[in-house]
Amino acid sequence: MAFRPKRALAVFWKDFLDLRMNVGLLVSMTVLPAVMVLVPIGVVYAYARTPHDADLRSVALFYDPTLPFGASAARFLVDKTLSDWFGMFLVMPVFVPILIASQSVAGEKERRTLEPLLASPVTATELVAGKSLAALVPAVTITWVAFVVFCVGVDIAAWPLVKAPLMPNAMWTFGVFVIAPLFAFFGNGVAVLISARVSEARMAQQLAALVVLPLVGLMGGQVAGVLKSGFGYYVLQGAVVLVLDAILLWASIRLLDRERLVSRWG
Repeated sequence: MAFRPKRALAVFWKDFLDLRMNVGLLVSMTVLPAVMVLVPIGVVYAYARTPHDADLRSVALFYDPTLPFGASAARFLVDKTLSDWFGMFLVMPVFVPILIASQSVAGEKERRTLEPLLASPVTATELVAGKSLAALVPAVTITWVAFVVFCVGVDIAAWPLVKAPLMPNAMWTFGVFVIAPLFAFFGNGVAVLISARVSEARMAQQLAALVVLPLVGLMGGQVAGVLKSGFGYYVLQGAVVLVLDAILLWASIRLLDRERLVSRWG
């Protein structure tokens, strides 16, 4: 059966309207972005407020023992914070689609609204496309809005130290507008696959959220100085995730086939 965009859009609007009615989910979607924006702004503000603190140089030398004597330790730490934090920022476009997609798929089972959807002529491809859009559009939008607020906040916090805007830079701009959507698709794909196998949205969210742990681990390695983050590092991450996205898309279409769902949940 040929793919019909109108049917995919119908699935998207149905799930999008359901999302607008779920106040608890909407609140949950705003907590993580707030943390991802406010924490680094606070760190940059602390460095900029006390640039001559002797302890800052000790911290800077831990990360780069070759730091010149006359170089500003506060500026070095601000730059490192902005470089390393992008890895943590990527948790947001992964986690938000997990919240939405888990409710969209496993939640259909709990609300007993799956049967009418399966009775419609929508194909597996259209179903995956519609439900993915319903998770990706809000997730990417939230990520981009948070990025704008983040840039403004960092520039204000760092201005007393650098007297110039620091954000947005090339790495963050490329990452937020190219890599972040790839990560959002990855989080959505994982949530869709898990949601199709379990019967409760909460369980699907908990299991799918485990994919965030490797990102947190990579962030920990950057903070500890074990991993060196940078433009090339994040491009490599994006390339790997792009391959995983293609695999997840293929698996989702196969798993959300009408006959498979009816035999499993019918």
